[in-house]
Amino acid sequence: MRRLAAAALGAFASLAAVADEIPQAERRSGFDAMSAETRAMQVDDTANPGLLWVQDGADLWTRAPASGRPACAGCHGEAATLRGVAARYPALDEASGAAIDLQGRINHCRREHQGEPPYGHESRELLALSAYLGFQSRGLPIASPRDPRLDPARAQGAALFRERIGQLGLSCAACHDDNHGRRLGAATIPQGHPTGYPLYRLEWQGLGSVQRRLRNCMTGMRAEPFAYGSAEFVALERYLMDRAAPLPIETPAVRP
Repeated sequence: MRRLAAAALGAFASLAAVADEIPQAERRSGFDAMSAETRAMQVDDTANPGLLWVQDGADLWTRAPASGRPACAGCHGEAATLRGVAARYPALDEASGAAIDLQGRINHCRREHQGEPPYGHESRELLALSAYLGFQSRGLPIASPRDPRLDPARAQGAALFRERIGQLGLSCAACHDDNHGRRLGAATIPQGHPTGYPLYRLEWQGLGSVQRRLRNCMTGMRAEPFAYGSAEFVALERYLMDRAAPLPIETPAVRP
């Protein structure tokens, strides 16, 4: 037991090294590190379970809410006209002057324009609409909006990515910048690019948002996770999308 504990401490000490950002030319999607079977599941629309949520999103897009106000399609028309939108989020919310993620925008529209309460975080409906909109941008490169009003969110996200937290004293960067490609237990450490969210994770047996994955990571570091929808998570997502650009959108991706 003492030898196992010493080995674990050694692994964590290695992960706690100062991180260096991955050069852009060397950035790779987690898709590249998956088994051939899992990659085949993602690229085959008849086998990718995430397409079930995409279909639900298509139904919700045209369904008028109980309030009697217009459906999403009543304002936006065909969802295909929004191709590229998911690749640019989180974006600036002009009303508040703060960054807002795609799920936040969906719930804002639902509350302000449809007169309905917002969907719950990780609810089937919110994930379905997010996946449906992400699906419209599949294959497009992730964009990094140059709006300087997003710079505070970017800076906050970068700081959070590098901050050591929790009882283990680890940071996101310690794993995903310095040690990607190595193994932590039975898993290969990916670079951590959010190219396919919401995505279907075999471990979850369901679709989940990037915030769910971030909360999983924080719990694994024995840290208190941020609340769903928090400014911290939106800032982290903005930084992660900048970091991933211009890798292509894969929504809905499949991961182990």
